[in-house]
Amino acid sequence: MSGSPNPTPGRPLVAGPADPEHDPTAAYALDRAYVDRLTTRLLATSGATSSVTSPLDGAPLAHVPQSSEADVTEAFVRARRAQAAWARVPLDERSAMLLRLHDLVLDRQDEIVDLIVLESGKARKHASDEPLHIALTARYYARTAHRHLDTRRRLGVVPGLTRVEVNRVPKGVVGIISPWNYPFTMALCDGLPALLAGNAVVVKPDAQTMLSALLGARLLDEAGFPPDLWQVVAGPGPDLGPALVGGSDFVCFTGSTATGRIIARQCAERLIGCSLELGGKNPLLVLRDADLERAAEGAVRASFSNAGQLCVSTERLFVADQVYDRFVERFVARTEAMTLGATLDWVNDMGSLVSQDQLDTVVAHVEDAVARGARVLAGGRARPDLGPYFFEPTILEGVTPEMTCFGQETFGPVVSLYRFHDEADAVSRANEGEYGLNASIYSQDGARARAIARHVRCGTVNVNEAFGATFASIDAPMGGMRESGSGRRQGAEGILRYTEPQSVATQRLVRLAPVLGMSDETYAKVMTTNLRLMKKLGRA
Repeated sequence: MSGSPNPTPGRPLVAGPADPEHDPTAAYALDRAYVDRLTTRLLATSGATSSVTSPLDGAPLAHVPQSSEADVTEAFVRARRAQAAWARVPLDERSAMLLRLHDLVLDRQDEIVDLIVLESGKARKHASDEPLHIALTARYYARTAHRHLDTRRRLGVVPGLTRVEVNRVPKGVVGIISPWNYPFTMALCDGLPALLAGNAVVVKPDAQTMLSALLGARLLDEAGFPPDLWQVVAGPGPDLGPALVGGSDFVCFTGSTATGRIIARQCAERLIGCSLELGGKNPLLVLRDADLERAAEGAVRASFSNAGQLCVSTERLFVADQVYDRFVERFVARTEAMTLGATLDWVNDMGSLVSQDQLDTVVAHVEDAVARGARVLAGGRARPDLGPYFFEPTILEGVTPEMTCFGQETFGPVVSLYRFHDEADAVSRANEGEYGLNASIYSQDGARARAIARHVRCGTVNVNEAFGATFASIDAPMGGMRESGSGRRQGAEGILRYTEPQSVATQRLVRLAPVLGMSDETYAKVMTTNLRLMKKLGRA
C-alpha cells in the first residue's frame, strides 16, 4: 500500500488511527467527531451498532447505529408529516434548493470522494464520477422542473366546450434501497426527482457505505431541504425491508435480480408501484470497421471501472473475426498496463473489490472457467499484497456455456472474449440470457451502429463509448429490460414515476347527456354523427 492522507479543513481524514477502536496499523482513519456528525443524521434507536471497515486495508472506519422496525415506522410518520407541507412549497423554491445542492456538491468534492474511496475501496478516478453525477442530476431536474411537472392541457371530448387538464400529484413517501457500489450517487440520484415532485423520502443505504449516504443527507440539509423530508435508516435488508416497503407509496430499488423479485412481490401485494434496476451481463460489440485503439481504451473502462462492480459494466466482449487478433493485442496491453493500489490519490487505474464476498465470487468464477478450459490472457489472480480484496483485471478467452461466468453476473473485474463472423449472429449472442441492462457498440459508421442498437435487447446502448454517454445524459431514461429490471431513472420517466397523473375536466354550456327533451336513442345517433364528422375533419 502506498500513498498517505493529506487532510484539509472540512475533510474527514486523519493520519493514523482516529481513536483506540481503530487498528493502529491502518493507513487511513476517520475523525471521530466527523463520524458522529454524520451518524446523528440517522434515525436509529435500537442501541445496536454495525462496524464499517475499509476495503483499502481492512481497518475499522466507524460504528454505525442500527435502526429497528419501530424506527422505520417513525421515519415514515415524520416523512409523511413533512411531505404534507412540502407539497405546498412552490416548484421554483424546490428547484432553487436543488441548484444550491449542485454547488455544495461541487464545492465539497474532495470530502465526498475521500469518503467514497475509504468506504468502497474504488480508485479515486472512479469515485470522482459520483459527485459529478449528482451535480448533473440536481441541475437537470431543477432546470426542467416545469417541463415535467406543470399542469398540461389535453384534448377534450367536445372541442371548445370540454377543457381537460392533467396535474402531476406527488405519490407521497418514496422508499429507496440503495447499493454499495456507487454509494453517494445511488443514495441520492433517485431521491432528488422524488423531492422535486413533492414527495418525501425514506432511504436505506447498504451497510458497507452508510457514511457516504449520510453525507449526502447532510448536504441536503445544508441546501435548505427540511430534515424530516429525507429520512435515513440503517440495518440489514431482510430486517428492515418489509417495513420500508410496507410504509412506502412507491419503492425504488437498485441491486440484485433475486432481491428485486422479492420487492416486486411485496409491492404487488400492496398495489403500489416500484422501479427496479437489477443485474446485468452486459455485452460490448467491436465491429469490423471499429477504431481499434478507441475500442480497446473503451473496453478497459467498460470492463474494469470500479473493479467491474458496476451494473452497466461489460462482462461479455464480442469482436469481429476481421479485427479480433489486432483488437485483443491492444486490449491485453492496455489491461496489463493498468495500475492498482489502495490509495486516496489519483495514481491508480483500479481499486479494490468491496468485500470478501465479492472477492470469493470473482475467484470462484475465474477458477471454474480455467478448470473447464478457459485461457487467461491477462490478470487472473488475487492480490493480497495490495489489500485484502484486490483482484487483477482479468481477460478470459474460450469461455463456454458450462462455465459459471458464461451466463451469471460476476460483478468484478472479469471479461470474456468471443469471436463473431456475422453481425446478426453477434447481436443474437449478445441477446442471450435473461439480462438486458447496457450494451456498447464500436464502429466508425455511427448510423449503422445505431441501426444495430435497435436490435439489442438492452435498456441503454452506447455507440463508441463504454457506458458514460447514456449514464451522464440525464435527459435520457436509464434502466433495464427483461430480468435487468423495470422502470427507469433519469429523464422525464425518472421523475414522472413519482407522480400520479390526475385528469381534471371542466364541461361548459352543453352537458354530456340528452338535452331539450332528446331521447337517449337520438342522443346516441347525434354522438355517432359527431364522431364521423370529427374523423373527416382529421381530429384526434
